[in-house]
Amino acid sequence: MIKRIFFDVGSTLVDETEAYDRRVREMIAGTNITFKEFDDVRIALARQGQDGNSAAIKHFRLTKAPWHSEDEVPYSDTHSTLSALVAKGYKLGIIANQKPGTAERLESWGLHQYFDVIAASAELGYAKPDKEIFEKALELAGCTAEESVMVGDRLDNDMIPAKAIGMKTVWIKNGLAQYQGAALGKGVVDYQIRSLTELLRIL
Repeated sequence: MIKRIFFDVGSTLVDETEAYDRRVREMIAGTNITFKEFDDVRIALARQGQDGNSAAIKHFRLTKAPWHSEDEVPYSDTHSTLSALVAKGYKLGIIANQKPGTAERLESWGLHQYFDVIAASAELGYAKPDKEIFEKALELAGCTAEESVMVGDRLDNDMIPAKAIGMKTVWIKNGLAQYQGAALGKGVVDYQIRSLTELLRIL
């Protein structure tokens, strides 16, 4: 019996495309690297199961530019899906690697109202894929892994560790992590979806 649904934030509830692309444009400014060259490499590295953006930055020996949170926007179906899940009786939580201020950002997007547990790496001191952040989230929520579902975009950070502790898993194929090889998710993904709305057919 599923009682609790946990969500990642970036590329799950919130579209980070412009934030990532702006960072790329700032990093390659003044170099001979084109946006397409960088994009092709990060997709190729994601297909290998890596964090494509970070791996591409290392590949090109670039200095990581600042992250612009103001470029992040909720997906068009985020509010309606979360509202519908709450109406169905589910409790919702966050398990995410985020810089400080996750609760405030959720509030600014109008999303905080849906969550009673926010397990964010900056505040907890644990980061995905370490199992401690998942276990702490379950402790805060007062539920077991078997009663919970993890919804996230990354196989390495979300699906694999969540499945390892007994949670059900839903891989939402958004952002760069949609290119992560299916072999990496073999046996660890219970459901695959392309939009949050599809959760309503599963749960």
